[in-house]
Amino acid sequence: MNMVKTGAELLIELLKRAGVRLLFGLPGDTSVAFYDALARQRTLRHIVTRDERHAAYMADGAARVTGQRMVVEASSGGGAAYLASGLVEAYAASVPVLAIVSDIHQDSRGSGALTEFPVDTLLTGATKAVHRVDRVHQLPQAMQALWHQLGAQRPAPGALVVPEDLWEASVPAGYEVTGYALRSDFPATRSEADPPLVEQAAQWLAAAQQPAIVAGGGVHWARAYEALQTLAETFQLPVATTIHGKGALPETHPLCLGVVGANGGHPATNAYLAQADVVLFVGTRANATDTLGFRAPPRKGTRVIQIDIDPQRAGANYPGALPLIGDARVVLAQLIDALSQAGGVPKDERMEQITQVRKQGMPPPPEESGSVLSARYVVHRVHRLATAHGDVIVVGDPGTPTPYLAAYWTLHRAGRTVILPRGVGPMGYAIPAGIGIALACPQQPVLVFTTEGSMAMAAGELETAVRYELPILFVQLTNQAYGWIQALQHFYYEKRYFGVTLGPVDGVQLARSMGMEAERVSDPTQLTRKLLQFFQQGRPCLLEVPVQSLIEEMPPVQPWLEAQQGERERPVY
Repeated sequence: MNMVKTGAELLIELLKRAGVRLLFGLPGDTSVAFYDALARQRTLRHIVTRDERHAAYMADGAARVTGQRMVVEASSGGGAAYLASGLVEAYAASVPVLAIVSDIHQDSRGSGALTEFPVDTLLTGATKAVHRVDRVHQLPQAMQALWHQLGAQRPAPGALVVPEDLWEASVPAGYEVTGYALRSDFPATRSEADPPLVEQAAQWLAAAQQPAIVAGGGVHWARAYEALQTLAETFQLPVATTIHGKGALPETHPLCLGVVGANGGHPATNAYLAQADVVLFVGTRANATDTLGFRAPPRKGTRVIQIDIDPQRAGANYPGALPLIGDARVVLAQLIDALSQAGGVPKDERMEQITQVRKQGMPPPPEESGSVLSARYVVHRVHRLATAHGDVIVVGDPGTPTPYLAAYWTLHRAGRTVILPRGVGPMGYAIPAGIGIALACPQQPVLVFTTEGSMAMAAGELETAVRYELPILFVQLTNQAYGWIQALQHFYYEKRYFGVTLGPVDGVQLARSMGMEAERVSDPTQLTRKLLQFFQQGRPCLLEVPVQSLIEEMPPVQPWLEAQQGERERPVY
């Protein structure tokens, strides 16, 4: 066992014991001693970022694709404030990120010292738990408690606040880190649902004429792919997914209905869910976006069963739902057994209806040759070439990229390989998240779809991608506006556009200034050539693609399609 002499060395040893290999962050006054300890070890790889918020997004993205806890650090003051804003997405989207925050010296508390503010209070709103340590010997207990909490119940960030004087505080001579179980297993525990409720759910599903499953991000965290597919195939239950649940079942599977909901949902899938008599939610909030404003399925007339690890979420949006509180993989296995005993017999006639829904999925776009391509065409072309190449991971910013990736990026295998931030929808997420993913999965190319609005928020991290020589292709879809808000003003506010027109952000010049290869693409041939070049070389590259606005090209957002037909009431999230 390594001997440790200071608080900084002690925490680093605890992180090593937990299996941590990546640490994202950037230095500040109160973390200099921690950085000095990092410089004297070789196990943890510290990734220096341009912004604490982006460091949080990097850890968030890495956690989603690996299914493991990730770690980020920041210093006091502005560093902690930026970090907190980045953790909000992870909190809303159920992502386990440990945040280590260096605070001011304990002797300076209450003096109005530079960077002093109530960091614990700020972090409380963005995490499930905040542990402040005041003595070196408290570090192991606090770290162990937080590590467990991150993997227990609903995943979410946690924060460890360490005053800067503890980094250099002496650990008792001969002290060894023993007796602290910091296992990397995720989730930390797997619980089963109440058996009588499982039996009731099985009876509902067995008697259903038009049942459906809606799978969310909880399927990914529980690694419940096999159980979900077994349940669907054994009892012919069609599976739709939320955006976070995309990939819970291969989208080429004959029982997969694709994405449901308002953002990127298939109209035929929404229609099927709207008529379903029994719907099983698995690991999803089932919020307004995921359910087309609680119309797919409706709150009345449909029996709803909800599997969730969090008792506060099960049934929260569907009063009267049957709550099955437990780990998604375990509870799905319980349901398989209960349905077998309940005499759940597959309904052969159901397959014809499911096949018809699948046939009405999103058709491929026609070939294009103009100087301004459609976002739909760009996503489809990149998908076709990426699929031919092999396994890739795709990250998209909110706004323009999200509905196109949700609807048109077809997944041929189960797994979390399309990452879209639907917790709070933060612009500027995709670039840093893609970097975190590339570092966590070094053997897989990463494709990042962003916009000039999000690019302006996160452009500094292009240098980070160059510095670490990461195989990331950044595709900037440029439409000269905050397109999503402009579309809302177009459809619901009588075309009064305000605050949405942007000046040019030259992504090509930005990228080149940081040492990245970049090119503006305006035709399909050029796009294809640059994509093939990226897959051959694997170097960071940016392609700026001018695209039509969301007003000129209607994205797969069903409420907007309805607005075109005269529905002027804006949907409530």
